[in-house]
Amino acid sequence: MNRPVSSLPGTKSNSLLPEAIDKNTLITKAINMKMKRKLYVAVWGMSLLAACSAPKTGAPEWFENAVKTSDYQLLYMAEQLKDVPDTACFPRSTKADGSYRLENAKDWTSGFYPGSMWLAYELSGDEALAKEARRYTDRLEDIQYYTGNHDIGFMMYCSYGNALRLKPEPKDKEILINSSESLCVRFSPEIGLIRSWDFGDWSYPVIIDNMMNLEILFWASEQTGNSKYRDIAIAHADKTLKNHFRENMTSYHVVSYSVPSGKVESKGTFQGYADSSAWARGQAWGVYGYTMCYRFTKNPVYLEAAHKIARFIMEKRPSGNDYIPYSDYDAPDIPNASRDASAAAVTASALLELYAYTEDQSLSDAYIEYAENILKQLSSPDYLAKENENKGFILMHSVGSFPHDSEVDVPLNYADYYYLEAMKRYKDLKNF
Repeated sequence: MNRPVSSLPGTKSNSLLPEAIDKNTLITKAINMKMKRKLYVAVWGMSLLAACSAPKTGAPEWFENAVKTSDYQLLYMAEQLKDVPDTACFPRSTKADGSYRLENAKDWTSGFYPGSMWLAYELSGDEALAKEARRYTDRLEDIQYYTGNHDIGFMMYCSYGNALRLKPEPKDKEILINSSESLCVRFSPEIGLIRSWDFGDWSYPVIIDNMMNLEILFWASEQTGNSKYRDIAIAHADKTLKNHFRENMTSYHVVSYSVPSGKVESKGTFQGYADSSAWARGQAWGVYGYTMCYRFTKNPVYLEAAHKIARFIMEKRPSGNDYIPYSDYDAPDIPNASRDASAAAVTASALLELYAYTEDQSLSDAYIEYAENILKQLSSPDYLAKENENKGFILMHSVGSFPHDSEVDVPLNYADYYYLEAMKRYKDLKNF
C-alpha cells in the first residue's frame, strides 16, 4: 500500500474533527462501509503493477523537487558504496565521525535501502534505481530462512515485496513465502504472540514494532490459501491490542510475558524516554499496524484502534504549524528535544491509508491534511537533504534510541523508506 488540527474527538476545544462516536455506531458504520474513494493504498498490497510512471504534470513543486532529490541521493549513495563487500553493505545511518553505519543482511534495517530504491523508482521511473534496487534486494535472499528475530517482515517485505510488485522475478514469491514461514517459527501458541527479541532479561518480549511485520503474514495467506499465517497475525494483533495500550491509546514499547502461562510480567520501554512515556515511533508503528490489519481483516476493532491512536498523535503535535514529533511525546527537554523524522514519515503513510477507511468526511479530510503537512515539512530544507550531502540519505533529523544515545539526530534508512511510501500514496491519492 495530516495537518493543522486544533483538537480531536472528545476534547472540549473547537476541533476540525467530529465528536467521538460510540463503539456500536463505529462498528456498524465500519461493517457497512463502502469505499467511496480511490484506494491508492492498494498499491501497497502485493498486487502486481504493469509499469510505473513518473509524476505527471500538475504535481506540486515541493513534491517534484522531493522526488528528484530522493532519486539523486539514493543513486549517489549507491555510487559511494559500490566497492563495499556484500558482507556489510546495507547503509543504515551515519556514525559520530560522519561515516556510514553499514550493517549486514541480518540487521533489522537491511531491507529499507533496497525498498527505498524500489519506491523511488516507482515515483520517478528511473531504471538506474530499479537496477540498484534489484542488486541490493538479491543480497537478502538467504534471509528467507532467518529466524533470529521478528524483523524479517521489515527485511524481506520492504525489499522483495516491492520487487514482486514492480519488477518480479520467478523466485520472489517463493522467497517471501519462505520468509513468512521463518517468522511463524517465532510464534508461541501458548503465549499467543510472536516473540520479538532473544536478548535481555525479559522472559518473552513483544514490542509494538512487531505490528509492522504482520503484513507479510497476511500477504502469505492470500497467496497460498493457507490460513495459518493469517491466524497467527490476528492472534498477535489481538493480544497486542489487549496488553500494549493505555487508556489514552498510547503504547508501551515492550511488554514481556511469563512462560508458559502467557500472563503479562512487565510493561516498559527500550527506546523511549521512560516506561510510562509515549515513544513517538511506537505510536506511529501502532497506527500504521492497526490500519494495515484492518485492510486485510475488515475487523472494526482494528479500525477503532487506529482512529484512537491517530487522535492522540494529532492532538500532541508540537505546535500549530509543526508536524514533526519529538522523539518521545513526554521527553523532559521539550521544546529542545530531538525531533524524529522517522516517526513523522510512518505516521504520514499510515494516515493516508486510514483516510480511505474513514466514512466521516471531516475526519478523513483531517487525516489527509495532517499527512500532507507532514510531507511538506519533511520536503522542506529543514528535513530534506541537499544533493551530495547527508551521505546520500534523503531525510535528516531522526532518532534511533534516545536512552542509549544511539542514532540521535541522524539520518535513518527507515525514515527514507516510509517517507517515499507516503509520497507514493499521496501521489496516487491526488492523481498527479
